[in-house]
Amino acid sequence: MTDTVRLSRFDLAAAEVLAVARRGARVELDPAAREHVAAVRAHIDALAAGETPVYGVSTGFGALADTSIPPSMRHALQRSLIRSHAAGAGPEVEREVVRALMLLRARTLASGRTGVRPVVIETMLALLNAGITPIVHEYGSLGCSGDLAPLAHCAIVLMGEGRARDRDGAERPVPELLAEAGIEPVLLEEKEGLALINGTDGMLGMLLMALADLDELVRTADLTTALTVQGLRGRDGVFRPQLHAPLRPHPGQAASAANVLALLEGSPIIADVAAEGSRVQDAYSLRCAPQVAGAVRDTITHARTVAERELAAAIDNPVVLEDGTVTSNGNFHGAPVAYVLDFLAIASADLASIAERRTDRMLDKARSHGLPPFLADDPGVDSGFMIAQYTQAALVSEMKRLAVPASVDSIPSSAMQEDHVSMGWHAARKLRTSVENLRRVLAIELLTAARAVDLRAPLQPSTACAAVIGVLRENVEGPGPDRFLAPDIAAAEEGLRDGSLLAAAEGVVGPLA
Repeated sequence: MTDTVRLSRFDLAAAEVLAVARRGARVELDPAAREHVAAVRAHIDALAAGETPVYGVSTGFGALADTSIPPSMRHALQRSLIRSHAAGAGPEVEREVVRALMLLRARTLASGRTGVRPVVIETMLALLNAGITPIVHEYGSLGCSGDLAPLAHCAIVLMGEGRARDRDGAERPVPELLAEAGIEPVLLEEKEGLALINGTDGMLGMLLMALADLDELVRTADLTTALTVQGLRGRDGVFRPQLHAPLRPHPGQAASAANVLALLEGSPIIADVAAEGSRVQDAYSLRCAPQVAGAVRDTITHARTVAERELAAAIDNPVVLEDGTVTSNGNFHGAPVAYVLDFLAIASADLASIAERRTDRMLDKARSHGLPPFLADDPGVDSGFMIAQYTQAALVSEMKRLAVPASVDSIPSSAMQEDHVSMGWHAARKLRTSVENLRRVLAIELLTAARAVDLRAPLQPSTACAAVIGVLRENVEGPGPDRFLAPDIAAAEEGLRDGSLLAAAEGVVGPLA
């Protein structure tokens, strides 16, 4: 990934969005795109000078779409639109979300389908490159007519107003931030205010980031499964390839089973279980792990298809067609994105649920096949990981509530002009929480399984899993008396967030699917 992303009319990749949103890559406008945008703007100027009212160019908005606005009032119209729509409330959303929101809106503006001047795009990119982040609030979008309030909170900063933070995260007066960066505030012309706020960019940005996180977490779930199988003296036969693609050809299931089998390869614990031959089968939370994690993978694949289509879209209302026609449309409706955001929250909750069940099994002496109660050093005196599982249960319970779809709801707005909305922004916000909770749930399973494996000594785990435990033990001590457990959970979570624990396994078996 280069340090600079070139914004053209087409072909912005998901990886480029992540580079700008999360890693601060610079953005520049492709000269050919600039030229095309300028040509389309000339057409809009001609329409604005004409006698025929054109929605968004010479009329009001929403329920006021039939109100004609004289030329002398159109600058005020654009200012009023942005000021009135910057009406968010609640906590600030994360910096990476705002940066993704801005880049994706700039991408649509650069398509030439919105009719803005090049200076509008260039000013937005200048904000990104200067590390200036508008303050955007949690509530204000209904996921229809665009992520209106969140985008308006970005657009108002282009005008030299509103609230924003600098590269270091400090809130400072917007005029001061712009002047320091050499950025001139934009005086918005006809249609430009509407074009700045009429898209699904917030929910799409959050979808792209969730997909990147879930790609890693679903592989992590295969890793924690492999550790738990060994901690519980489980069997590896159910992960054999002939039981998956030939019998039930879901690609995600086959990939998950192959990952777990690779991570278990050469395990002395598994070999000892096979030699003992005392059990025919394991519980569902072990035996069906590929079916669940595989279904999550296939859901991710479907969601990625939707995200890629949306990333190729040019969403505005009205939109400028290739023949120059400016026409109203409904492409701002967030339903396609909202549905998969909700679907991913369901999949995340189920993946967390099965991980919690595996953890609970390791702590129950009646089901753990020889492990001490709660993996405690001195049961009775010590509580071991008892309350860590409580924390997992609390996280999973929250995720189940977050799995209730937002996209089935709709509250009419704008005097019933906008009488069916997607709630896609809300679907995205709850998915972000769900993804973070999934990482925490898997961190607790990993901690628990690592201790269970250690307690199987002198039998050793597979080489891949031993490597993971070795990295974990750099920050988290092995079995022993009770100690302050929250820092251990946090350390395991950070090891999943920074990728070091997964990398330790993949350093042995190669990249997991």
